[in-house]
Amino acid sequence: MSSLQGKVAVVTGAGAGLGRSIAIRLAARGARVVVADIADEAAAETARLIAEEAGEARAFHVDVTSSADSVALVAHAVLMYGRLDVAVNNAGVAPPPHPIAEVPADVWRRTLSVDLDGVFNGIQAQIPAMVEHGGGVIVNIASILGTVGFPGLAPYVAAKHAVIGLTKQIAVDYAKQGIRSIAIGPAFIKTGLEAVFDDATRKALDEAHPIGRMGTPGEVGEVVAAVAEDGWSFVNGAYLPIDGGYLSR
Repeated sequence: MSSLQGKVAVVTGAGAGLGRSIAIRLAARGARVVVADIADEAAAETARLIAEEAGEARAFHVDVTSSADSVALVAHAVLMYGRLDVAVNNAGVAPPPHPIAEVPADVWRRTLSVDLDGVFNGIQAQIPAMVEHGGGVIVNIASILGTVGFPGLAPYVAAKHAVIGLTKQIAVDYAKQGIRSIAIGPAFIKTGLEAVFDDATRKALDEAHPIGRMGTPGEVGEVVAAVAEDGWSFVNGAYLPIDGGYLSR
């Protein structure tokens, strides 16, 4: 039996893509999942998909850029299920590409408000609830671009580097109180957004990975659900790429 059986998880940005896959796989291992997203219909659909497979999930509206919303999300999980054991801070946005000297101020602020402040808001709300019940696991979705640069994506690169730093800091500050933190670094994943690219660009993205293809949301979801298990108890403050060998080149 999975050690996640009966535990309580929240996943932000769970209405689609990686977040949906993560929520579904946590539920498949027996976790009760609060599906959080700014898009209410998308969150409800993820909860419905989980229920179809006999899992337990509730949808909840959250704007991760709001600290009040982040607190309300955790309060809802505790109200519904009595505790919080696993939190996955997944919600994020990708900016349009600009060389760093040409990044508009509003693009910089918007990207960091979601991709960095959103994670920080979540962490601040999640930790007290976890400490109250003896600990928990916080998984922050970073990126391969949390360790390297990429043309035109300065705000995203900066935010994801900082998310890895926050993950390490959680371990330093709260490991003795039973909290584990792990940053996950997906490479390019086929979430459907790649459909906007032409065939040549999609081929180049596939070939950027030594495995010869982009990843799938399910491959990321499986790893996130696995690291939340008790068997990973000595892994804390770590960064784990899911990249098909991308960072090995």
